Amino acid sequence: MTKFTSDRLLLFGATGDLSRRMLLPSLCALDAEGLLDPSIEIVATARSDMDDQSFRNFARQSLEQFLPANRRGGLATFLNRLSYQALDANELEGFKALAEKVGKPEEGLSIFLSTAPSLFEPTIRGLQSSGLAGPNVRIGLEKPLGIDLASSRVINDAVASAFPEERIYRIDHYLGKETVQNLLALRFANLMFEPLWNAAHIDHVQITVAETVGLESRVGYYDDSGALRDMVQNHILQLLALVAMEPPVSYDATNVRDEKVKVLRSLRKVNVSETVTGQYRAGAISGGAVPGYDEELGKDSNTETFVAIKAHIDNWRWQGVPFYLRTGKRLPRRTTEIVVQFRNVPHSIFSGRGAKTVPNRLVIGIQPEENITLSLMAKIPGLDREGIGLRSVPLAITMPDAFAGPQRRIAYERLLLDLIEGDQTLFVRRDEVEAQWDWIDAIRAGWDEQALEPKTYTAGSWGPSAAIALAERDGVTWHE
Repeated sequence: MTKFTSDRLLLFGATGDLSRRMLLPSLCALDAEGLLDPSIEIVATARSDMDDQSFRNFARQSLEQFLPANRRGGLATFLNRLSYQALDANELEGFKALAEKVGKPEEGLSIFLSTAPSLFEPTIRGLQSSGLAGPNVRIGLEKPLGIDLASSRVINDAVASAFPEERIYRIDHYLGKETVQNLLALRFANLMFEPLWNAAHIDHVQITVAETVGLESRVGYYDDSGALRDMVQNHILQLLALVAMEPPVSYDATNVRDEKVKVLRSLRKVNVSETVTGQYRAGAISGGAVPGYDEELGKDSNTETFVAIKAHIDNWRWQGVPFYLRTGKRLPRRTTEIVVQFRNVPHSIFSGRGAKTVPNRLVIGIQPEENITLSLMAKIPGLDREGIGLRSVPLAITMPDAFAGPQRRIAYERLLLDLIEGDQTLFVRRDEVEAQWDWIDAIRAGWDEQALEPKTYTAGSWGPSAAIALAERDGVTWHE
């Protein structure tokens, strides 16, 4: 693989919501910390009719709204890096002016493509026709990459016609989160966990991605997608792969992604009875009334806003260990966490009042707080004639406290820096995407075959009661 650091970064969709909230703030923060090369130029493009100065004004307003003041050091210098070229991706002629604005791609160019999926193919054609797809150009692709396996292959084939796999960076922003990366450090930099990280010692795993928000600005996309495609296909399956993967030979793009794809290919096809779908109706979030999904959408819809799945990985390490996955909108609180529930001790030597042992539990909080908590059994202080009293107590690591000083980062900071510098470790390979879609499509086909309709749940609750039953019939309680 040819390694090069980009001298130029080209942002498609530069006036969109993702750019305002994440991309521009991430780049500014990187620049303030001296992590961007002083000579790098950032060219922005979108359909909006702007010149360089009007885009810089747009960027300044975005940064003042979405980036804390203490992370905007050298703002004027960063804004001077920015230039802008208006472009309609469906008009091939416009790419000539874009190429002139970009300059010399042979000196190293990274492209971040954040556009509607319908624009992927014309954009790739335009990049090819204008010389912006040469050997020293790499491309980052923001999701969604299709709505099923077939459509994802169409997109990936179009991109592959201009860029080989080693220059394609498929983005799942969860992989840029510090605690997600810390999961690898926790597993593979500490001797105590890996010998226990298997079916002999782990009872089950839970992965929850909960949102309090409803549709917001994603009305059209979300109703065509639903929770299964929007969250499970990418974020949750990537978290599952990191939890379940075998130790890679080394921490590099090829070895890490090889192990992840083995997990994804080992996922057992799911029976419809091992899934629950839901759609929120009117309720209350944080004490305020919120409308139901159909009311927000403005029409009746069978799109699911909640999914719970009992998944299994058919390999030696995980045989018989259920993975309980759930995600939903309008849930009581915003949280993303992984819960690893260990088995109980095979025999307790303690007896008497309060001597019952409780299995150890590892909870990895990803958002909104980044923390790791391991529950351990400890003796209750004091004297008791009937024996030793036990209680489960937490051993907690809160990342901001453990590492005083570093700012909480936007996940895209890591990903943009890796795109510019050419490190694919935290990006998703094509065979991963296809393995994910293959599993998801089988679930969707089962729902369609049985004409499954989502169960209703009240906004502000933890989803349909059937999701609780999905776990509790195995003696498992969702961690809340």
